Amino acid sequence: MEVERESMDYDVVVVGAGPSGLSTAIKLKQLNPEINVCVLEKGSEVGAHILSGNVFETRALDELIPDWRSKDSPIKTKVTKEKFLFLSKEGSLNWPTWLLPSVQKNHKNYIISLANLCRWLASEAESLGVEIFPGFAASKILYSDDDHVIGVQTGDMGIDKDGNKKDSFEPGININAKVTVFAEGCRGHLGKELIKKYNLSKDKSPQQYGIGFKEIWEVDESQHEEGLVMHTAGWPLDNATYGGSFCYHAENKQIFLGYVIGLDYKNPYLSPYDEFQKFKTHPAIKKILTNGKRIAYGARALIEGGIQSLPKMYMPGALLVGCDAGTLNMPKIKGSHTAMKSGIIAAETINEHIKDNKELSNFEEKFRQSWLFNELYRARNVKPSFSWGLIPAIIFTGLDQVIFRGKLPFTLKHPHADHETLIPANKAKKIQYPKYDNILTFDKTSSVYLTGTNHEDNQPVHLQLNDKNLPINYCLEKYDEPSQRYCPAGVYEVQKDSQGLNPQFVINAQNCIHCKTCDIKEPSQNINWVTPEGAGGPNYANM
Repeated sequence: MEVERESMDYDVVVVGAGPSGLSTAIKLKQLNPEINVCVLEKGSEVGAHILSGNVFETRALDELIPDWRSKDSPIKTKVTKEKFLFLSKEGSLNWPTWLLPSVQKNHKNYIISLANLCRWLASEAESLGVEIFPGFAASKILYSDDDHVIGVQTGDMGIDKDGNKKDSFEPGININAKVTVFAEGCRGHLGKELIKKYNLSKDKSPQQYGIGFKEIWEVDESQHEEGLVMHTAGWPLDNATYGGSFCYHAENKQIFLGYVIGLDYKNPYLSPYDEFQKFKTHPAIKKILTNGKRIAYGARALIEGGIQSLPKMYMPGALLVGCDAGTLNMPKIKGSHTAMKSGIIAAETINEHIKDNKELSNFEEKFRQSWLFNELYRARNVKPSFSWGLIPAIIFTGLDQVIFRGKLPFTLKHPHADHETLIPANKAKKIQYPKYDNILTFDKTSSVYLTGTNHEDNQPVHLQLNDKNLPINYCLEKYDEPSQRYCPAGVYEVQKDSQGLNPQFVINAQNCIHCKTCDIKEPSQNINWVTPEGAGGPNYANM
């Protein structure tokens, strides 16, 4: 029997309270205070699911809230110094910053907590009359009979793991809207549905992703230099694997330390989490962390395909913005300002749609005329060049970005999707990672504890298998079940009996920190990440 549901009507509903979604909402109310806007956020609060490096470029914020400097914004720590190191196993080479492309320089930027910036943007949005509903996950897209998007449905609350209604059952609500904006972040599960349904990626390169880790450390004052931005390349990764680190010296003697690894890696025995932990043992990093204390951990997938992988961002009744589409600038190592600009463009398009009945397809022209398009276009050839290996990519990037300033007369394509790149386990070299010392390096369980992750135990598993037999019958046999290693939260295990026989695939969904890596890297594309009950997942504070 169909569940009876309440309905709410808005001019615009925005799915996701990240930088792109909140920018859309703010700009809409600036353009027309009479427009009715609501924002749905699956996290327990705004910022709870936000994770980023984050060195922040203010360009889009300058457009959106020009007087932000006179307000109590959480943007305080200016970048004062930069370093770039090439790491070998024991040593490091300090690369002169004047040799770096301008796109990688940060002297006008700020070291911030993106989660706190989003909390501040949410307060700005609410002051303009935007209604924000944290803890309500959009779980289903509503379509008209002619396949127009007409809103979303929030997830049911109080369903047990077998699909039965508990005493606490509350049906989800239909949120109807003239325009729906999907701003879910990287690999949004509704955005993924829209891209497939409307064939938005037709004639585009396969999308590319990375997995990013971040820890916050309180360090000894002698090792802290507020405003310092440092990046590294090289060890512990080999030259064929894309990745590198960031180390940002924030205020209050805190270090934002992180690592990014491209999800196009080949070896199924590679564990991105353990590469990050291993990285911290390098002498150049260890000296910074010695006598320090780790106070936070998180991980999330990053969308890195660039403009050649960017899907069409409009469809009947809806727009895709930010990382739900893929506006991150990979060589700049930034996606917040680009996400915000895509939200501003979306708001301008929607306002004209509601006011003057202009088509949402006008988004395309506005996008192409913006600095956002120009920025992504100039960056387009950097990521695909890393398929050649680290050294050739560095040489090419120097030519592309320094000599030609991103204007080479051709566009490189991405040769494959990330889930297609793993080689069989019997052709791969096993990787032995060092034991965790609980001083610099830590296991996944203790790391997940720091995320504050919580899911109601008795609810449907939100990590859905299309074929329950594939993990053992295919992925274990061919790839030694790589989910055991690519998941940064210990969600997936292969458990065997005392004789080492009868393997069983176990999903510890309560550990999931919503990074979406499994949805991306699973070689059989057998895992589908869908949203759990609203307010579930990590509860990041200052990430």
